Amino acid sequence: MKLKIYMSLMLVVLLATTVTSKAASFEPSVITASATADNEAVKKANLVRIKARVDGIKDMDKSTLTSAERKALRKELRVLGQETRSNGGVYLSVGAIIIIILLLILIL
Repeated sequence: MKLKIYMSLMLVVLLATTVTSKAASFEPSVITASATADNEAVKKANLVRIKARVDGIKDMDKSTLTSAERKALRKELRVLGQETRSNGGVYLSVGAIIIIILLLILIL
């Protein structure tokens, strides 16, 4: 009985302290308005470059390509898709969500 309670308590503690690699690598810094505008300009330019490359791949005649070249194109498209979806969001662990729910239950 004690072992079950101890293991469940350890599980809750481990889940509560779990963080993702993006959250762990966060470094607070002072961001000015000009730095934010520059960052947005770079992101937009990068998205235009990616869109142009994807359109180029779609317009390409793939019937003359070898299987290795097709595989490389598929891999490149996957990487480009991941670049467009990456937005550096905030990630919550399961333990953090459980704690938030418990706090809401206690408060309300």
